[in-house]
Amino acid sequence: MPDPKKSQSILVVEDDETLRQTLVYNLQVEGYDVTATGDGQAGLELARTQTPDLIILDVMLPGLDGLSMCRILRREMDVPIIMLTARSSEVDKIIGLDSGADDYITKPFGLGELFARVRAALRRKPKSAVLERLQSDDLSLDLVGRKAYKGDSELNLSHKEFDLLAELMQNEGMVLSRDLLLTKIWGYDYHGESRTVDVHIRWLREKIEENPSKPQRITTVRSIGYRFES
Repeated sequence: MPDPKKSQSILVVEDDETLRQTLVYNLQVEGYDVTATGDGQAGLELARTQTPDLIILDVMLPGLDGLSMCRILRREMDVPIIMLTARSSEVDKIIGLDSGADDYITKPFGLGELFARVRAALRRKPKSAVLERLQSDDLSLDLVGRKAYKGDSELNLSHKEFDLLAELMQNEGMVLSRDLLLTKIWGYDYHGESRTVDVHIRWLREKIEENPSKPQRITTVRSIGYRFES
């Protein structure tokens, strides 16, 4: 019988229809609220709109693959992600975990094992508090009020400039590719060119750098993208 105490929601993103239906049925029997899709992009949008308590995510998906979806979600929300794959090599597992997955299970698997992993993932630490402010030297961002400051002076940033700067500052020291920034800031369905990122980076540098022609905060990583440095 379902446990009435369970009220957690689970999103299943699996393109194998038989497996997807099996997971949905058995998770519902266990007492979970379950939403499912077989498409990576649809799964990303469901995760964003429904903010589930846990995501079961297949690696091989049409359109947006599971690893890419996992990387995007990890930058947007603190939700446990269990990845499913038909591959079992150690390298594949490392790639999945490095993409931000909390756990990894190889097909075929028993439902008992999956349920145990689901329960373990849901018992882990609660979601972190919402980040309200970013600070780097004299540069600060009020994420709630959507205001940016350099010292005591407020910066006049556009909506996209603010989101781009926040993404870079939140990942300080990490190289973010142009494609990743396009997906994160402009959306997966955006059909513009990566030069859009370059243009906005140039505008940002004009507002936050002491010498925009020799940037110290937002540096270019040749042929890849950009990195924010304090």
